[in-house]
Amino acid sequence: METHEYAAGEITVIWQPKKCIHAAVCVKTLPKVYNPKERPWLKPENATAEELKNQIDLCPSGALSYKFNTAI
Repeated sequence: METHEYAAGEITVIWQPKKCIHAAVCVKTLPKVYNPKERPWLKPENATAEELKNQIDLCPSGALSYKFNTAI
């Protein structure tokens, strides 16, 4: 399945467009991060890792997920 990864600091947001049901929970919750009119539409650097995690946990389709980046 197609995935897109957007890394920012300690977290990487993973988006699977084919799973997305366009409920817009992400856009309504964190509009400074998710803007479908812009490219890239997802800018994780505009929120903290905690804000992103909390919002992604609300995604009804599971199209958004995350992983924590480990320091080398």
